Amino acid sequence: MIRTVCLNPAIDKTVHVPGFALDEVNRITELRVDAGGKGINVSKVVDALGGSTRAYALLAGHAGEIIRSLVEEMGVELVSVDVPGETRTNLKVVDAELHTNTDINEPGSPVSAEDLQRLLDVVVADIEPGDTVVLAGSICKGAPTDTYATWVRACREAGAKVFLDADGAVLDAGIDAGPTMIKPNDHELSGMVGRELPELADIDAAAREVMARGVEWVCVSMGGEGALFVTPETTYRATSPKVKVGSTVGAGDSVVAAIAYAQDAGLSMEETIRLAVATGAANVSMSGTQAAPRELVDSLLDQVGIEVL
Repeated sequence: MIRTVCLNPAIDKTVHVPGFALDEVNRITELRVDAGGKGINVSKVVDALGGSTRAYALLAGHAGEIIRSLVEEMGVELVSVDVPGETRTNLKVVDAELHTNTDINEPGSPVSAEDLQRLLDVVVADIEPGDTVVLAGSICKGAPTDTYATWVRACREAGAKVFLDADGAVLDAGIDAGPTMIKPNDHELSGMVGRELPELADIDAAAREVMARGVEWVCVSMGGEGALFVTPETTYRATSPKVKVGSTVGAGDSVVAAIAYAQDAGLSMEETIRLAVATGAANVSMSGTQAAPRELVDSLLDQVGIEVL
């Protein structure tokens, strides 16, 4: 079972605005509304790949009810803890003329330590040995920087593998708790080690520095340059198939989802990499944060390039 945690979920409203311009009236030509937040996005993709998943989230107000309804419509199981306030709504502006994707994200409502603990207790009680827990995205407003560190330790003690996909100080604190895998991009990794990483060898070395702190392996996304998958024994560079971009929102989440699915299914590292990169490309070609169908992912598998560095 792949369990995903979303501490700061959102309604993702994706709008298409040709020729988007500042200080002008802009006209929306298309609009799509999805349940979002990284954890929920991961569960969507795991489900589309055919895996077993359950999402856990803190939900508030009318927006929280909308998210619950949208997730149920997808057929994904959602366990939620109700909290005061209103869950955030994020706006994603897609401009096909300028080839831009702009995110305008709300911060979300504050959540108490008691509410965080309530959700953690639910997750830990559900964990069975061998499960994977994905901790992904921003933490709720007011939560301490070491929130994910606390969750990593609790989930690992319960017998789960833990994948952590966050950034900044929250990610840095979480690393010291020993997650199984992390997925920073190259800029986030650069910030973590405090230096520029101009070459693949520099990125590889930085990933191994982080692994020395207790992480088993690292996936480093590099935008159009592909991704590095760094394990104790080997470093792989993967390049992505070329697809027409629908929306880049949730692309990284789909990679994490595919990694979790592949590892849960017992696939080899090279099979995991191929599926992860193909899934990321397939989801980039979709609108909003909807999950790409498995058939599309499978059609891209042979187009993924993998080399050992």
